[in-house]
Amino acid sequence: MNITLATLLVASFFFMRGKVRSDLVAVCALLILALTGVLTPTEALAGFSNSVVIMMIGLFVVGAGIFRTGLAKMISSKILQTAGQNENKLFILVMLVTASIGAFVSNTGTVAVMMPIIVSMAASANISPRRYLMPLAFASSMGMFTLISTPPNLVIQNALVDAGYEALSFFSFAPIGFIALGIGVVVLFFLSKLLVSKSDSSSGKKKEGKSLVELAQEYQLQQQSYKVEVKSDSPLLNKTLAELKIASTYDISISKIIRKNVNSRFRKKFVEEVAGPKSVILKDDVLYCLGDIENIERFVSDNDLHLEKKSDETPFAGFQESGIAEIFIMPNSRLINRTISEISFREEYNVNVLGIQRQNEYKMRDIKDTKLHSGDALLIQGTWKDLANLDNRQDDLVLVGQPLKEAAKVTLDQNAPIAAGIMILMVLAMVLEILPSVIAIMLAAVLMVVTGCLRNMEEAYNSINWESVVLIGAMLPMATAFQNTGVDTLISGSLVNHLGDMGPYALLAGIYFCTSLLTMFISNTATAVLFTPIALKAAEGMGISPYPFLFAVAVAASMCFASPFSTPPNALVMTAGRYTFMDYMKVGLPLQVIMGIIMILALPLLFPF
Repeated sequence: MNITLATLLVASFFFMRGKVRSDLVAVCALLILALTGVLTPTEALAGFSNSVVIMMIGLFVVGAGIFRTGLAKMISSKILQTAGQNENKLFILVMLVTASIGAFVSNTGTVAVMMPIIVSMAASANISPRRYLMPLAFASSMGMFTLISTPPNLVIQNALVDAGYEALSFFSFAPIGFIALGIGVVVLFFLSKLLVSKSDSSSGKKKEGKSLVELAQEYQLQQQSYKVEVKSDSPLLNKTLAELKIASTYDISISKIIRKNVNSRFRKKFVEEVAGPKSVILKDDVLYCLGDIENIERFVSDNDLHLEKKSDETPFAGFQESGIAEIFIMPNSRLINRTISEISFREEYNVNVLGIQRQNEYKMRDIKDTKLHSGDALLIQGTWKDLANLDNRQDDLVLVGQPLKEAAKVTLDQNAPIAAGIMILMVLAMVLEILPSVIAIMLAAVLMVVTGCLRNMEEAYNSINWESVVLIGAMLPMATAFQNTGVDTLISGSLVNHLGDMGPYALLAGIYFCTSLLTMFISNTATAVLFTPIALKAAEGMGISPYPFLFAVAVAASMCFASPFSTPPNALVMTAGRYTFMDYMKVGLPLQVIMGIIMILALPLLFPF
């Protein structure tokens, strides 16, 4: 028992610090329990064959098929367009649409596809997106109308079946979802206004999104932008940028080239070219360079160039064929933990990376060897056509820096009806109990690949958030460790002894708020796995129905809003909305407490003791 509790405390400490990946912490905790004999090897590895883990893998693939075909984004954007520029109507629609989609597919995927649409709608309505992105994340968790909406739902279903109780139906959670969404819309309608400060408010009625000048000022490009003229005797002449390797040698970036047009009698006197690997340096070219002045001066000196006197001209303000934009790195992106050099951004996307913004800190130096993280914002530069093409790369990144009207112009892929049919058949098979839930989900996942809703199996594998899968699989045996060592009996006995005399409502409140408190610091799925056997044991100890207690665990684990680390959607919007930990506390904590009080009163009415 002491080993189990100590392992849980140490793991919780590392979960809270966030310095080490959560899946690595979970696996280490699992190994400690196995090495100390608390769990047998079979018990330790049983979590990875659990139906909950298999269902989660299948749901990631099904969700990827729905998003890849553009079905979810098309439906969302069409509904959101009905809001026009009405701020309050837009807020309510964001909540309703997100909760509706989140009921059937991954809440992380729901937020990933909805986020660029919300940013676009907020920009076109001249409203700060800060008011919408956090409610967007919360609504994805509130949409727990179905058995598959959140992992904790699957966890308590599995526990009830293993204990010999009647299984839950596909829509058993629907009444709870309606109550949660109703509370969320009303409470967040007022609390979300705290997220918008005067500086976020618009100063002009006709302004749309971030302009080139605003992006240049935000990333302080003026301080690091220089013009360099190529002279006739420079060793750079007639060589490509790929051959010269200027970025790696001098740690500077060449973003564009201005050269004289030899046929300028009836055309422009100068032509503009976005710098790329195949760009050739010619005599009298003007190179737009970004970097520290020391590196620029070394570059000029080594290559017999002329450094023009720094002017007050705003960088990129004069661009015609090209511009700058901002992109966000997605949670499941294949770019995560890879450097700009490893990705070969210029060759892969035909754009230049000028800077990285991470947690309100801007990095403009030595970025080529910086590993990308989920939620990073990159300032990129390229032709408008190449920037627009990035809007089709939403598996890896979301384009938000240029005028975002394209985000609402969704074209329906030819396979979208097939994806819709597969999702409907999967839901019907689960609702009517034609197939076991895990088989229905896996069949739908295979059909998404076979019918072409996903390009190939590699894309299906890439769509799976393996960190979440390993985390769930490694934490599930912790419940077995609780049972083997009597920890669940100890905690449930303590709850019954201290709260049982006060009645089942007091016991229900204790379980709910203990689960809610722990979820603020570790994964909601891990918390549900830990508290489900405790709640089951406590209910059996009092001789009453375990259903309201297990529903309390699922709801408390899913409805955690006071921390950005408790659920993936909360973390996903943190960078995009420029939120701090205190933003979650001042908006999410009151909502979490209000939700808990109402749920403690409502659950016994829906599922009697």
